Amino acid sequence: MEISSKNKMKSESWAQPIVKENLSDRAYSALRNALMRGHLEPGNQLPLRPTSARFGISPTPMREALTRLVVERALTLSGRGTVTVPHLTKDQLLEIRNIRVDLEGRCAAQAAQVASADEIKSLADLHAQLMETQKNRDYKEAVDLNTQFHLQLVKLARLPLTYEIIESLWVRCGPILTHLYDSGLPANWEPHPHQRVLDALRNQDSTGARDAIAHDIEKGGQGLLDYVSR
Repeated sequence: MEISSKNKMKSESWAQPIVKENLSDRAYSALRNALMRGHLEPGNQLPLRPTSARFGISPTPMREALTRLVVERALTLSGRGTVTVPHLTKDQLLEIRNIRVDLEGRCAAQAAQVASADEIKSLADLHAQLMETQKNRDYKEAVDLNTQFHLQLVKLARLPLTYEIIESLWVRCGPILTHLYDSGLPANWEPHPHQRVLDALRNQDSTGARDAIAHDIEKGGQGLLDYVSR
């Protein structure tokens, strides 16, 4: 069964064959990661058999993985049994943004006190890759790298429970990130908020790190709010 062109995904790279044990858990993790990193878009349908085939597994573990994501409200299930990537409303996106500002801000502040020089360098390398992809207008890769930057920053705080909460928010908002660059690059970002975060981490400036990541989330996501308001 082929998926119609109307429902064609932007990229098939997120669907890699799964060959080891614990297939349901691995399918769940792969789908969750695809949602979080913007490889799936709002409105994409995930019919059971074609999706299973993409991963090279049988329908049963895929059904279990899809069901888990429906229960978590990362996916929706219609009355006819169609699993779909949901569209966020403006209110939902605003709520997610506000929670992210609070929690990611706290993590940035904590990271400024505990992150090692090597960890900060690794984060800086991610930002450099992001800037290069933006320069080359490879916005799909830029969305992926932006997600990695934010989640890596959260990890530096060494707050695993908070990380799980934030990651779940990215699973919900990740699909709409494909529209992050609909209006091109954000204007008047000199220096880029990520650079301000990195400078604050190097200086162990908790307030500066919190404020910089909050600015990034609030201002950088304005295009997404504009998109859902259309």
